[in-house]
Amino acid sequence: MTDPVIRALTPSDAALFTTFPDSPHVGRAAFGHRYTSTADGGEYRPEWSWVALRGDTVIARAAWWSGPDDTEPVVLNWFDFADGEAEAAAELLRRAPFDKEYELIAPTGWRDDPAVRAAVEGRVAAATAAGMKPLVERYRYRWTPGCPLPERTGRLTFRPEPDDEVILDVLRRVHSATLDAHARKAIEGPGGLEAAAQEELDFFHWCPSPREWWQLAYTPDGEVAGIQVPAHNPSGPCVGFIGVVPEARGHGYGYDLLVECTRFLVERGAEFVAGATDRGNVPMAAAFARAGYPVTQEWIHLA
Repeated sequence: MTDPVIRALTPSDAALFTTFPDSPHVGRAAFGHRYTSTADGGEYRPEWSWVALRGDTVIARAAWWSGPDDTEPVVLNWFDFADGEAEAAAELLRRAPFDKEYELIAPTGWRDDPAVRAAVEGRVAAATAAGMKPLVERYRYRWTPGCPLPERTGRLTFRPEPDDEVILDVLRRVHSATLDAHARKAIEGPGGLEAAAQEELDFFHWCPSPREWWQLAYTPDGEVAGIQVPAHNPSGPCVGFIGVVPEARGHGYGYDLLVECTRFLVERGAEFVAGATDRGNVPMAAAFARAGYPVTQEWIHLA
């Protein structure tokens, strides 16, 4: 068997990507997304979309996503391959010049369905063979008008905070003791806690939603309890960030922050609100459940 040709696409042949059959089980296509290149008005850039070819047949493909104004990819979120072509898929990832996290979308309870589990584990194995390591599994939530709208508890007051340095200080406090795997990964890196806080702040600024939406939460005695950031990412309204400072934990304030974030967005016309948390972040998962957010997907992250 000849070695496959592995290369990036171009605007003139971006349609090659769609000649490979979409998976019915996992990945973006399984949840109704369609690959469309920026050459055709879509969100994937041909030069960040790679294929492995045997002759004229696509046997593996990968696409790195970005926002419309980004100068480099943000994440790998489209990766699949033909039966028996796991090594070609791994080699594709090795050759592509992007060191970005892989987000694999799976249905809830994916381990219980043999076909879905095989699809997930096959992609994870190929990404691992390419040098990636499993980072975390996360629950993805989606509040819609068919869900109950949670009531504010009145325990906290919320105020916008215009000073980024104040926001950074609260983020440092939140991340000084965190269950979030991405924050912990950043903290373990060379920049430590400062880098983790700055990473969150950079994400807030990256979101195409108003800066004045960012709010700090205060207890009745005027102490900071945490921060909540209602946001819009390129896909729509979302819970941008929820964080309780360590000294205010143990009171269930994460729920109060989530309720405020949800209602804030709904009051500004949101017809859905997306959210996420690590499977291991039990307090935040409980807050989402209490606020009426159903789990709609499970995401597996490799870095």
